[in-house]
Amino acid sequence: MIRTLVVDDDYRVADLHSEYVGRVAGFGVAGRAHTGRGALEDVDQLRPDLVLLDIYLPDMSGLEVLQRLREEDHPPVDVIAITAARDVESLRTAMRGGVVHYLIKPFLFGMFEEKLRTYAAARDRMARLGHAEQGDVDRIFGALRTVRSDSLPKGLSDTTLELIVQALGRSSSGLPAAAVADQAGVSRVTARRYLDHLCQLGRAELSMRYGGPGRPEHRYQLVTNPVKP
Repeated sequence: MIRTLVVDDDYRVADLHSEYVGRVAGFGVAGRAHTGRGALEDVDQLRPDLVLLDIYLPDMSGLEVLQRLREEDHPPVDVIAITAARDVESLRTAMRGGVVHYLIKPFLFGMFEEKLRTYAAARDRMARLGHAEQGDVDRIFGALRTVRSDSLPKGLSDTTLELIVQALGRSSSGLPAAAVADQAGVSRVTARRYLDHLCQLGRAELSMRYGGPGRPEHRYQLVTNPVKP
């Protein structure tokens, strides 16, 4: 379970984001904070894995919170900035502070879920590495990329991609392309295109299963399940 601290000065927004967190598999709300000082104290006391950090806070900027988290003696924590701030300087400062995503308000749940899932995929991959080769690094950063229709190769759609992801998500041990195709209601060739795309992004992994006579079975599995402590 990825324990998440929700930080927003608006209590209603904090409640909404907490509800969103609870709807994403593998995530749970560790606490809520409504000020920068409260966020810093909660990081120290609750030691969350992830902070959803608003930039506009009443006592200090979320960017100052981010800077203090990195420079002072606080537990290590990942940060996703969730803010209405659209100016380039805020974005630049957040990037320098090491945020893993920058999510601009307002947004729908689908976008929120996507950011959390790509973060979980990258976190899971890093947790399973002993040391990193360049290909591993590329896949980790690839897992953080947003999978949306405007980033898909020509001929692929976000609707079909979601069907493929849902089919993979129903199996804990992976599925062959034919099974994914059947569950998603697409041809095997189509399923393979989407599966290959997910593998390139680091969202899925391909493995070979040996167990019977003949050629080994190729199985695809999502890389979105966070490592449980």
